[in-house]
Parts: sequence; structure tokens; C-alpha cells
Amino acid sequence: MKVTNAEIVISAVSQKQYPNDQLPEIALAGRSNVGKSSFVNKLINRKNLARTSSKPGKTQTLNFYRINDAFYFVDVPGYGYAKVSKVERKKWGVMMEEYFQTRQNLKAVLLITDIRHEPTNDDVQMYEFLKHFDLPVIVVATKLDKIPKGKRAKHLKRTIQTLQVEQDDIVLPFSAETGEGKDEAWGILKQYL
Repeated sequence: MKVTNAEIVISAVSQKQYPNDQLPEIALAGRSNVGKSSFVNKLINRKNLARTSSKPGKTQTLNFYRINDAFYFVDVPGYGYAKVSKVERKKWGVMMEEYFQTRQNLKAVLLITDIRHEPTNDDVQMYEFLKHFDLPVIVVATKLDKIPKGKRAKHLKRTIQTLQVEQDDIVLPFSAETGEGKDEAWGILKQYL
């Protein structure tokens, strides 16, 4: 997909702030610092529409990025970051639960994982949470360029087994560095949009 227009529309904390233009939405979930922003930026060929940070826990709201006036990427707060207070984490949990449970425009969720590491308990919980609400999940295994080609299949298999990925769900190896998986990602997203 050729992206000609991409902008952040709102950083929302509750339903009443969500955009109401009825465009389809694709949410991005994943641990803090797993590469959600880099994924978005690579797909849309922009360096910093989605803010990347070396500090985990930076995204604290639901960030709605309108793409080509056709759909939204919705970046949700990263999980698994210890330096955020329990109160703050609880607030994020409520905010994310409200979004995932009630949003009619939500077409699929990209669960971003790091292919170099076995998915964490938080990743497994998030996958199970999304499946509980019957949401289509696309697992994006980022940082593919950091794994030698000969070991990629083994790492991918570990991701699939640890998350117990259901047969209908897609697992996409991806590199924001090299762009590997970018065309496949757009092909998959178009099916849901």
C-alpha cells in the first residue's frame, strides 16, 4: 500500500475520546520497547510518525494514527514494564480492556513480539486475552534481522508453540531494519481492512 497521508489524530484514554468517523482500526499490542512504533514507521515509510523511545513505558494512551484517511493504527500502552506504578498499570489495563471489549471498528490486533526471545508470560496472557474476545490476532515477530537465517525457523516455531497460536492466526516474521515482511504485512492487513 502506498501511504500518502499519515497523522496522529488523538491520544485517547476513554471511549468518549475515540474518533467517531467509523474507519476500520488495527490495534498494536506488545511489551514495552518491543518495536511497535518501528513497525508502524516502517510500514508507512516515515521515520517518526509513531514515536520510538529508548525508555520503555512511554506510550500511556491509545494513540490513533489515521492512515490515508482509510483506517487507523491504534497503538496501545506496552505491558510488562516494571518501573510503572501498580496504579498506573491498572489504569492502562482498564483503558485497554474497554477498547478491546467495546470497539466495533477494531478489525484485528497485531501482537508484536521479539523473535530473538521466547514470548513472555505477559505475551501469552495478552494472546489469550485477545482470543477470549474472539479478536483476529496477527503475531508479528520483529527484529528478524538479528537472527541468522539458519536459526529463524527454530525461533519462529518457539514463538508459535509458546503462544499456542491457533491455526487460523498468522505469524509474520518482520524486520523494521531491512523491511523484510513489509509487503506480506500489507497483504495481510488488506484482508482485514
